[in-house]
Amino acid sequence: MNEFKGGLPPRSKGTGSSRNMSHTKADPAGAPGRSPVSPARPKSPARSKSAPARKRRSPLARTARVLLSLVLVAVLIGGGYLAYLYYKLDNGVFDAGVDRPVAAGQSAKDKPLTMLILGTDNRPKHPSNLTDVIMLAAFNPDQQAATIVSLPRDTVVELKGYKRTKINEFYARFKGKEEESGLTAEDEMKTMMGKYLGVPVDYVTVLDFQGFRDVVDELGGVHVNISANMCYTDSVDGTDINLKKGPAKLNGDDALDYVRYRKSNCKPKTEGSDDFDRNRRQNEVLHGLIDRMQSLGGIVKIGGVIDAVGGNMKTDLEKEQIKNMVSAYWRINKEKVEFKPVTGTWRSPYVYINEEELQEASRALQARLAGSSGS
Repeated sequence: MNEFKGGLPPRSKGTGSSRNMSHTKADPAGAPGRSPVSPARPKSPARSKSAPARKRRSPLARTARVLLSLVLVAVLIGGGYLAYLYYKLDNGVFDAGVDRPVAAGQSAKDKPLTMLILGTDNRPKHPSNLTDVIMLAAFNPDQQAATIVSLPRDTVVELKGYKRTKINEFYARFKGKEEESGLTAEDEMKTMMGKYLGVPVDYVTVLDFQGFRDVVDELGGVHVNISANMCYTDSVDGTDINLKKGPAKLNGDDALDYVRYRKSNCKPKTEGSDDFDRNRRQNEVLHGLIDRMQSLGGIVKIGGVIDAVGGNMKTDLEKEQIKNMVSAYWRINKEKVEFKPVTGTWRSPYVYINEEELQEASRALQARLAGSSGS
């Protein structure tokens, strides 16, 4: 597994404008189709003063022209986005993925696959391998759809062969035992989560909180509807959450605060939040980011988004498979992204998962991989 390192085209002036033509002088000796011995027609001051007025385009014609221009720009920018991404991958500017070929028949363009997505609570003032975000996504290229199951970070996992603990602690535990076990923490997480959710896990991507902030900022923020006031401060790690109820456009810092908020220590206190609320807000922000990514402005900024995650993400996707994923899913409709947050019961210090919801989530992932309609 490799760690990451690190307008409009000019308008043509044209020659068909009636204004340009009315000021163009004829060359009697050099004009094509005119005999060189023919006398030049004398200028008529009266005619030059009464030159015909330029014909005005109808509002419908002007509107059609603008729409056509926008469509053309969208196509050019969309194609340029793909070309730019491929260039960065091919030339190592964006050091993504691992340097090995994709196995025959395993291309994301042709075959459904799964990816484990982990968001670590890793920040400059607070290094950590605890995973505050745990999601398993199943993608199906024929359906142009995906199913994403999210699990509460405090879920207690009781699984044969593993020590009973919170689900968000496993990645950090595996990290601490890599030398002893000879296995990477990422591979260990794929195996464990595959057993827990009953589907094979093909790939894993780990993104830290700084990468999340940078992506949101690069896309110009994300729109959400804050359900209640949120206030929390922590001078140790620099946390300063102060969000107000109602529709809002959040920058990277505020978006991270929005998905992380749990409790209040302010006066007056604001309403607390549990893991299930956090998962709901994660899904809301992901939907908002899909909207921003697929907007014209998002496409223009995609190069910056790629660079933003550069030093803050790890993945075991092959470089060629990243291209396959982009080719297959870069225009996926957010309505075809099914979120399945699993809930449960909080009994400190654990969340005890609702087993029926867990089984339903497993069936939904299996159905997406099989190409059926789901549970």
